[in-house]
Amino acid sequence: MALNAEQRAELQRRVRAGTSSQRDGLRARIILGCEDGGSAATVARRVGVHPRTVERWRDRFRRHGVRGLHDKPRPGAPPKFAPVARLELIALACEPVERHEGKTTRTIAELVDEALARRLVDGIGWSSYQRLLAASDLRPHRIHGWLHSPDPQFREKVTAITELYLHPPAGAVVLSIDEKTGMQALERRFPDRPAAPGRRRRREFEYRRHGTQSLLCAFEVHRGRVVGECGATRTADDLVQFMEQIAALYPTGPVHVIWDNLNIHFDGEERRWSAFNARHGHRFVFHYTPKHASWVNQVELFFSILQRQCLRDASFHSSEELRTAVLQFITAWNRDRAHPFRWTFTGYPLQAGAAVESPKAA
Repeated sequence: MALNAEQRAELQRRVRAGTSSQRDGLRARIILGCEDGGSAATVARRVGVHPRTVERWRDRFRRHGVRGLHDKPRPGAPPKFAPVARLELIALACEPVERHEGKTTRTIAELVDEALARRLVDGIGWSSYQRLLAASDLRPHRIHGWLHSPDPQFREKVTAITELYLHPPAGAVVLSIDEKTGMQALERRFPDRPAAPGRRRRREFEYRRHGTQSLLCAFEVHRGRVVGECGATRTADDLVQFMEQIAALYPTGPVHVIWDNLNIHFDGEERRWSAFNARHGHRFVFHYTPKHASWVNQVELFFSILQRQCLRDASFHSSEELRTAVLQFITAWNRDRAHPFRWTFTGYPLQAGAAVESPKAA
């Protein structure tokens, strides 16, 4: 049997390597012995195996080369459950559970009992059911949240808002406005312990509450400037007062306001926004995000930054300290970091603010 240099080197490596299995090393020695010449019986005596073993691996090597020395895939034990039964067991694990005695989920033990009660299989144990779910990459107990907008005008509303982001009317200002409510003034009872290699920063769970604050916030889409006001409440009157500040900051030209479907964003019995607009020359145009789609509003991006960089790791001794920290963050943002966001949603990358001229706030 003739070997080329590459085959000989690989076989010799398998014989010498301390990490090779005995099975691989033995087969490599058989093929190297065949190269030296001699009958199958001669090679068998030299290696210490039966002649038929030599013949088998010599023939496999001639047909398939080095890869022929690996074992062929074996069928293994027959499956314990028929394909239909497997699918029925998986479907049982995924189906919604009617509330019974206060419970709305099933443990694996309860899945076993239910499968037997329905006669899906003749018998199944806890470990078998767990392996079946693991092999199917199923974790029915875990939940990934998502939000679906049922608004029938979803496409029309999103198109109109993204058009404002990309191509605002000449001389107009586009403001994303919303409220960040329930900001808690939490005082950590103990300081955090710093992170260490292989260990996250550790935080004691105990804290003291010192009230809450609500942030009324406007984000100027094409410049990134933020206007904010904090207070203990978030009423319609609070919002009207905040909008009066906005009107004073932007005293001329059209102002397009993007906000969600909160009740105080609508006229109501007082016709608050009709009266507000009349006081300011009907300069304000209100655009409503689709229902359950407040993510269309870019001010939510600023809220995320505020939460992560100002609120999440802070300890506040009073609601006034919380209010001061939030307003200081907004001041520093406007001074050093104000910029339009690169806002995206599926299929439509949008760069708001590039080379867009809109009136500056007074």
